[in-house]
Amino acid sequence: MKIIALAAAFGVMATAAFADSHEMAAPTGDAEAGQAIFDRNCVACHVVVNDEGETLAGRNARTGPNLYNVTGRGIGAAEDFNYSDAIAALNEQGEQWTEENFVGYVQDPTGWLREITGDNRARGRMAFQLRSEEDAANVYAFLASLAPAADTEEEASADN
Repeated sequence: MKIIALAAAFGVMATAAFADSHEMAAPTGDAEAGQAIFDRNCVACHVVVNDEGETLAGRNARTGPNLYNVTGRGIGAAEDFNYSDAIAALNEQGEQWTEENFVGYVQDPTGWLREITGDNRARGRMAFQLRSEEDAANVYAFLASLAPAADTEEEASADN
């Protein structure tokens, strides 16, 4: 009986640790500055189009995936986009676009992929690099500002 109780206790602790490690922290960057950087550098390849088909940022770019709700979503999880093998592998592992992952990737896509996968042949399809960590964090904050807010309708109905 003690073994079962001990196993249950470890299970609860592991679940709590897993949940804490996957909570999304508030972005550290400046969303307004990030919009200017996005408009200057990212719109050539990326667009942000919400689920209703409304363009929130960018133009009709199709080189890169739609970045709507990218913050916190699975790496390589945008529908209808053909990702590199390295990005697809990270998706299968359940990796997410946290601020840390996003900032590392947009500063050096190939280097970041090689580091995180441990595969020196890993490559992504994005060649562009943002020059500074601050710029990357600002773009992340801008994209987070375009993500849908928590569904307040569901919360309101749960309270009734």
